[in-house]
Amino acid sequence: MIWSEKQSTYITQPFEHTLEVNEGTPRSAKTTAIVFRYALYLLQSDDQNHLVVAYNQEQAYKLVMECDGFGLIHIFDGNCRMRHDDNGDHLEITTPKGIRRVYYKGGGKADSHKGITGLSLGSVYFCEINLIHMNMIQECFRRTFAAKKRWHVADLNPPAPFDPVIKEVFEVQDTSWLHWTINDNPIITPERKEEIRKTLLKSPYLYARDWEGKRVIPAGVIYAMFDPARHIKAKLIDDKNNQTMVELFFSADGGQGDATSCACNIIIYDKMIKKYIMYRVAHYYHSGTETGQVKAMSTYAVEIKSFINWCEKKFRMHRSSVYVDPACKSLREELHKIGIVTDKANNNGKEKVGASKGIEVGLERAQNAINDGLFYLVETDTYSHYDFLKEIGMYCRDANGKPIDAYNHAMDEFRYSINHFYTDYIN
Repeated sequence: MIWSEKQSTYITQPFEHTLEVNEGTPRSAKTTAIVFRYALYLLQSDDQNHLVVAYNQEQAYKLVMECDGFGLIHIFDGNCRMRHDDNGDHLEITTPKGIRRVYYKGGGKADSHKGITGLSLGSVYFCEINLIHMNMIQECFRRTFAAKKRWHVADLNPPAPFDPVIKEVFEVQDTSWLHWTINDNPIITPERKEEIRKTLLKSPYLYARDWEGKRVIPAGVIYAMFDPARHIKAKLIDDKNNQTMVELFFSADGGQGDATSCACNIIIYDKMIKKYIMYRVAHYYHSGTETGQVKAMSTYAVEIKSFINWCEKKFRMHRSSVYVDPACKSLREELHKIGIVTDKANNNGKEKVGASKGIEVGLERAQNAINDGLFYLVETDTYSHYDFLKEIGMYCRDANGKPIDAYNHAMDEFRYSINHFYTDYIN
């Protein structure tokens, strides 16, 4: 294992603050350092129960328990096992001081905090804390009031300067703060760093945030009007029977090194406002580049078929269509082989509306849908919107006003779904 000087110093420093915030760029190696520091804390702690919380449970497991082969299950290999009890899924670790239970849960929903009510904790690890609902964050701090060695640690990429987590959490707690950049990662080569730097230079916003690690006000973000507080709903149908489900359909875009993304979308007619609304209710997403696991297109097809079946069973509707990017012929062919009929998505390749043409037509439609209250996400524990939310906040234009070819895999597929919605229900 190769450590940078910053990582080594951080892992072994005393536990002197209530909250440690590790903020910095992607690929800065902060998560690996935090996981090893957390393992050291668990060996010293006299408290039995601990918690890892991320946007969803899958991310909590992936980032801390697994951590690309360096997570807690690997650090404590031979002295730990996965268990489940009344408080939920957890890693049970045998330490010199006794059994330690590390629960892992999702915290992105408004009612996520109900899952830890009554649970006494010694520590909490917040993964990407700015994506966790504030109700969950504050409940976590309350759950550690009686801890013998009270400690919390958080990681995040640089948020906007006025993100609520800064004022309501970082400035309230006894907080220490450590800044990380890609230069703190000892395993990324100079050549790869230069490749990343040149890519990020195309957007001043992305360069400041993802290379320099600065908190910057989003500039050039295409869907800056998307507000999680406004555009994420707890449930699909209201309690007043004013809404009718009209159509369930899927939109997909495929890649192997790039991400493969498939969304379940439901059109609802609202009788009160006399309008059709599109709800994005579930999301399948996998990136070979991000995970280091490149899958065959036939494997993606099988997993997407399972996703489709899950959605149809959950929402009790049969799909009208599966719209796939026409450029992704291999995914369409593999889906056809296993009985999933697809249609070519409208990718705006030949469209012209007014002064807009091509992809700009779809982008404007999506912006209008968000602004006009015609598009929402619906919270879900399975097939969550984690990757959609990451992309929608990062999808930007370059200095020439052109959409940058980055953070756009779910965004492309989102645009295809909006094109169908507008063509069939708005225009």
